[in-house]
Amino acid sequence: MKKSLLPALRSRNYQLFFAGQGISLIGTWMTQLATIWLVYDLTKSPLMLGVVGFSSQIPNFFLAPFGGVFVDRFSRYRTLIGTQVLAMIQSLTLAALALTGVIEVWQIIALSLFQGFINALDAPARQAFVPELVEHREDLANAIAINSTMFNGARLIGPAIGGLLIARVGTGYCFLIDGLSYVAVIAALLAMKVKPWKNSVTDGNPLQKVKEGFVYAFNFSPIRSILLLSALVSLMGLQNTILVPVIAEQVLKGGAESVGFLMAASGVGALTGGIYLATRQTILGIGKLIALAPAILGIGLIAFSLSRFLPLSLFTMLFVGLGTILQIAASNTFLQTIVEDDKRGRLMSLYTMSFLGMIPVGNLLGGLLASHIGAPNTLMIDGIACILGSIIFSRQLPALRKIMQPIYEQKGIITTQEV
Repeated sequence: MKKSLLPALRSRNYQLFFAGQGISLIGTWMTQLATIWLVYDLTKSPLMLGVVGFSSQIPNFFLAPFGGVFVDRFSRYRTLIGTQVLAMIQSLTLAALALTGVIEVWQIIALSLFQGFINALDAPARQAFVPELVEHREDLANAIAINSTMFNGARLIGPAIGGLLIARVGTGYCFLIDGLSYVAVIAALLAMKVKPWKNSVTDGNPLQKVKEGFVYAFNFSPIRSILLLSALVSLMGLQNTILVPVIAEQVLKGGAESVGFLMAASGVGALTGGIYLATRQTILGIGKLIALAPAILGIGLIAFSLSRFLPLSLFTMLFVGLGTILQIAASNTFLQTIVEDDKRGRLMSLYTMSFLGMIPVGNLLGGLLASHIGAPNTLMIDGIACILGSIIFSRQLPALRKIMQPIYEQKGIITTQEV
């Protein structure tokens, strides 16, 4: 049963990756919660939450395409080891500042910006490295789905632990645990037996390679449509991640524990979606999921914005998490399945740009709106935008299916039936 449901775990390298990342991601989610709570505690400003969120993600928007070129040219394995070491240093520095009581908002912004530079290289490398971890090509979709499940399992556990730790001993220990958790992923990477890297991309002007990636992606309507939908969801649908402390304190009259539980509830919904995707046996029908996901997210955001009762807010966050993960993971699975190997790094960098790269703009926009019209009204607008995106993509779906059918037949995914 285990083999049929989770075939990617047959591969030793993927087992190591799964174990190391599972531990490290719990620390990452603890740090995310601790950072937004610390910033809000220091400033009481929704706008400053947006600024910190902007600084942590904006490098992805500008640098991810060049990160993709780098990842297509150099060893993804060695790149990941380097980014994990740098991320560990960043978290431990944050911990030292917080535990000694000298931390200020400008330091958080600077360290968030540094983490953003790391992520601009780490995210495309991580996405493009997954095919190297599985021994059987047919296990790739399952590996991507397991990654999403692992990510969101940590998203469930990390904030719940983080909220309790912040309430008991403060934010500094969350940063310290996160820094130490990188030891697990670095050890797992070093224990892998990886084939020698073969560069499949010819040398040339990096700008030309970036341009080739853009032309490849945006001249093909299925990829273009998914990247644009991901950008919309990231711009509008993920503003909730920085506005949760505002809702928890001003609307629900709670504290750090309430923030942790709200983020954990979102993690439960996301984990549910991740488990569903991990047990899917085929990529067929994934277009419907990509179309439906923003609507689920939008409905969840609207309901969350209207709630004034913590248990109801927790319930609505289940749908926020579910819609988010279905959008992210289903899009990732589709793109990884159809992309040409020599363009994988560049396409995944564009996906990173559309997903992570739009989050900082959304954070800044969300912070500005919330400071003028309030967090609930801001989330209401976000939800409506996600639902509109779902409707537009759904109308495009029949035409996109016709385009994809010969590609699926060429790859052996289908024979004669429609996508």
